Amino acid sequence: MNRSNHSFSFLGQFFRHAAEGLAGLGNALFFLGSVIKNIARGKIRFGEVIKQINEQGMQSVVVIALTSLASGVVLALQGYVTMSRFGAKEKVASLVALSLVRELGPVFSSLVFSGKAGARMTAELGAMNVNNQITATRVMGVDPIEFLVVPRMVACFLVLPILVVFSEVIGIMGGYLIGVTDANMPGAFYINQTLRSLDYVDFFSGFIKTFFFAILISWTCCYQGFMTTGGSLGVGKYTTKAVALAYILVVVSNTILTKIILTFWG
Repeated sequence: MNRSNHSFSFLGQFFRHAAEGLAGLGNALFFLGSVIKNIARGKIRFGEVIKQINEQGMQSVVVIALTSLASGVVLALQGYVTMSRFGAKEKVASLVALSLVRELGPVFSSLVFSGKAGARMTAELGAMNVNNQITATRVMGVDPIEFLVVPRMVACFLVLPILVVFSEVIGIMGGYLIGVTDANMPGAFYINQTLRSLDYVDFFSGFIKTFFFAILISWTCCYQGFMTTGGSLGVGKYTTKAVALAYILVVVSNTILTKIILTFWG
């Protein structure tokens, strides 16, 4: 009898959580639809967008630069050691460039951006929500989606691709330092190998993903901020939840997009 009660209790909790998850997904899709509707109608406050581009970009650029530089250095070091075993150390430049441009640059930059700018978006909107500032904008006749969310999402869509390109250049520079100093490769040769190894398909296969990542990150973080309850403790809880969800969405979507891109472009 006890086992039967535990089974029913487990099933009840499972279906309750599933129903809550579906309801949350529906609310999130409705939220995204409201954002798209405002953008389609041209309700974009460009002054706020520029302000958000500056804040999101400046907040993330240093950490992204350090992450990319370290990634390029480590890739070159590991690549040099591995390639030397097969007498192909001159391929280090190609390894670093292709790895960064196709995968590591977009993914690492998006994850860092989620942890910095994404967390900030959630915390700002969450603090506004628990302090009834979002309700106040509605009372004043201002659509909070248009005033608070659209500028943040548009700014994210514009600034993240720029940060990704910047991170790829910095990462390749890190590989260049190792290639010239440790691998004793001529600088001109390293640069030539890098340029020869990259095709437009390699660049755009990684670059296109960035726009999907930007939408997922800004949508997740803004939605969680908008749904924040529970005072100051709730702000921390929803911010952590937003960043974790953004990480998961970036990693999962990267897997799906990589499969699609390789299927059609190779």
